Amino acid sequence: MQKHSLIAVAVAVLATACTMEPRYERPAAPVSGAFPTEGVYATQPGAANGGARSANAQAAADIGWRNFFVDPRLQRLIEIALKNNRDLRVSVLNIQQAQAQYRVARSSLFPTINAAGSESKTRTPADLSLPGQELSTQYSVGLNASWELDFFGRIRSLKDQALNQYLATAQARKAAEISLVSQVADQYLTVLSYDDLLKVTEGTLKTAEESYRINKLQYENGTGSELDLRQAQTVVEQANANYQAEARLRAQAVNALVLLVGEPLPDDLPPGLPLSDQNLLTDIPAGLPSDLLTRRPDIMEAEENLLAANANIGAARAAFFPKISLTGNFGTLSPTLGGLFKPGSAAWGFSPTITLPIFTGGENKANLDLAHVQKNIQIATYEKAIQTAFREVADGLAARGTYDEQIAALERDTFAEQRRLDLSDLRYRNGVDSYLSVLTAQTSLYSAQQALISARVARLTNLVDLYQALGGGWIERNGEQPRPADAPVDYSAASASAASAPAAN
Repeated sequence: MQKHSLIAVAVAVLATACTMEPRYERPAAPVSGAFPTEGVYATQPGAANGGARSANAQAAADIGWRNFFVDPRLQRLIEIALKNNRDLRVSVLNIQQAQAQYRVARSSLFPTINAAGSESKTRTPADLSLPGQELSTQYSVGLNASWELDFFGRIRSLKDQALNQYLATAQARKAAEISLVSQVADQYLTVLSYDDLLKVTEGTLKTAEESYRINKLQYENGTGSELDLRQAQTVVEQANANYQAEARLRAQAVNALVLLVGEPLPDDLPPGLPLSDQNLLTDIPAGLPSDLLTRRPDIMEAEENLLAANANIGAARAAFFPKISLTGNFGTLSPTLGGLFKPGSAAWGFSPTITLPIFTGGENKANLDLAHVQKNIQIATYEKAIQTAFREVADGLAARGTYDEQIAALERDTFAEQRRLDLSDLRYRNGVDSYLSVLTAQTSLYSAQQALISARVARLTNLVDLYQALGGGWIERNGEQPRPADAPVDYSAASASAASAPAAN
């Protein structure tokens, strides 16, 4: 009866015990309250027009990646990558590992009960025992229980720390998935840009070879100079060298894409769109910097790590106070195996223990100081995550506000260089000008075409990266309920035409 009363009192006290964790206050965001709006930021794309698609004022986090990207080939590659990418698999396994560690920490809140059975034989010297009783045997069967009463919240603080670390790992996995969507898209666009560069180089090479053929024929017939011949040859050789370099870079870009996808590119991929027809969403609103706190998983990961460090302070503080443990056993004892379960063989024991630290050589104080330092580190990490996110969005907005005008200017420049080449070639053929003017115009046109392609792919990758920086890429289609960060999704049975079932919240 006394034992049950003590246990009841312990449970009641434990239920009302409090932790010694500091009261958590989210650090103030160390950034401006709004993104820049002046200068290059003032020319953001407005509502879609001219056949372009619009985000319809939806936040990036609410736009599915299948709605942001329209290229069916790219959509299929993203789908395969989300299923196969090895880095993403590791992040999922990290979640499972952190979840198991949390369950281990949580289990310390509950009593441990073990069943035990034993046999022991003892020999006592004859002069220390009664005649004929030198050997004794004892059999026992019973249950052993132990429980540390968490009066000062040490175990619960460790449990909270493990829980926050688990949640941080889940957010890291979410960030990895969003990043993977962006990386696959960027790499795919890079491959398309090399396709365009190769086409431009092929055109330049074809024109240069024809010009070289004519100059060689004129030189052999005595009507042309060797200078013109060698100038024409330099264009051919430069174009040849550029073609080989671009072909090599394209192959390496495909290899990088294969690594991201996690398997060789399937032969049955749907046809893709050229670089000029990608038609990504250009008018996604930036919102406020404070929105990033709930949209960016890397920021949420940093805050969960900060919460874990805060909980660890509670555990370090509790180490200065007594630890109270209850241990007990109940079973049967008998000198013979057959007498274990006979009446009168019952045995039990109950022993509460209290341990108060008196001298630990400064270990507890050092652990508390360490916990405070670790929290300060996590505060700085959290603030840096916010600043990094702010900069990434601001950089993306600055680029988005300038690329359209830059590309328009490069298109006009390319048109002018083409006309310059046509006129220079006409003047050369009519004997009005030297071949050097043709060579210069041809080189300038080639450079202008390359610059235009580079600007076009940079604009598209900027839109992709801004979509990611604003927290986009977690849901597959518009209108889906975002699944929890620790809930994986299976894309193995997904198709571009069938909507997937939204995960439970």
